Amino acid sequence: MSAVTAAPIDILVVDDHRILRDGLALIIERERDMTVVGAAATGEEALELLNHLRPSVILMDLNLPGMSGVEAIRAVRRRDAAIPIVVLTMYQGDEDIRRALEAGATTYLLKHSLSDDLVGVIRDVHAGKRPLPPDVQARLDDTAARPTLSKREIEVMELVLEGDRNKEIADALSISQETVRVHLRTIFAKLDVHDRTAAVKVALRRGIVHIK
Repeated sequence: MSAVTAAPIDILVVDDHRILRDGLALIIERERDMTVVGAAATGEEALELLNHLRPSVILMDLNLPGMSGVEAIRAVRRRDAAIPIVVLTMYQGDEDIRRALEAGATTYLLKHSLSDDLVGVIRDVHAGKRPLPPDVQARLDDTAARPTLSKREIEVMELVLEGDRNKEIADALSISQETVRVHLRTIFAKLDVHDRTAAVKVALRRGIVHIK
């Protein structure tokens, strides 16, 4: 009697760069137990594919046009709580990691670790494990000891990043300039900085905001 062959690990790749999607397919298709069953350039396309695909694992970038990767993870989780989602991104900030895992990602890989970790991580998450690379775990541990910005404070920081002054921020958010000043003081305290320029640098490094 011949041995039963395990079903292949069916993978959906979500990334807006075609070269990377093709490169991932090349890496994955070398493995006898893996196959790419779909590829999407946006979160919206990924959700459309999930109407008729049931992948074993999803590889998800965070920097996507339209719906963000974090929003796409939440949308996938509303449909299916079980599909392992491996975040594969250039974003290294501790807030990026925290938001992705809170949204429902299974694990988080940086793109520079592709050749070393990806295949093993795919097999691990498919087996029900939740591996987290040491460098990612260290960033996550680091953020646990830091105060987080509120949703409104992040909105203020996004406008500061765009170069808006207090009046412009107040108008955009329909709040008073004094409220903007209060938010900025709180943001500076949480980020341990003393001015807008330093706040922007820290917020970008930690992944609290991103240049669009």
